[in-house]
Amino acid sequence: MPLNFGKAEFVRSAAGAEQFFWDGLPQFAFAGRSNVGKSSVINRLVGRKNLAYVGSSPGKTTQINYFSVDRRAYLVDLPGYGYAKVSRAEKERWGRLMECYFQEARMTAGVLIVDIRHKPTADDVTMHSWFRETGCPELIVANKLDKLKRSQVEPALALIRGTLELGEGDVLLPFSAEKGTGKEELIGLLNAACES
Repeated sequence: MPLNFGKAEFVRSAAGAEQFFWDGLPQFAFAGRSNVGKSSVINRLVGRKNLAYVGSSPGKTTQINYFSVDRRAYLVDLPGYGYAKVSRAEKERWGRLMECYFQEARMTAGVLIVDIRHKPTADDVTMHSWFRETGCPELIVANKLDKLKRSQVEPALALIRGTLELGEGDVLLPFSAEKGTGKEELIGLLNAACES
């Protein structure tokens, strides 16, 4: 039976490896740059405006946040990366936290959110490699589709495909957290990852 993404609730935050949460249920890890709209994508998926915190300034997700979906899976909101206005010590703490999470690598699927308007950054490429190294399926969500004209979409997707060296079988999904474009496709892909 497909997951009901409308039944979502916050479970806990992890500031360190000792607080990571594994109970055998599927986990979908969401990663992306600080200003890419990661929290907005999660909120759009679950049909809520404020389940995942949307900050007025980027870099607000500083811990790993777990959200239960239908009491049968978890959305895991990883700290945003690549934001300049935090201290070096804080960036290093985030980096260590992420490395620990990826070393555990019990995720069912990774969701890498990139900005469809821009070439993926070096940090995006690194995160893409981390997901690949876990061996779990990776879904690449190109958010902010609503900001492009129709004629700009294919060239933008081609740039993302080229930069991340995506193959035929890799998933690249145009998405708009603002308008909801791509929501049903992403839910379908997450459900499929759950069942495989």
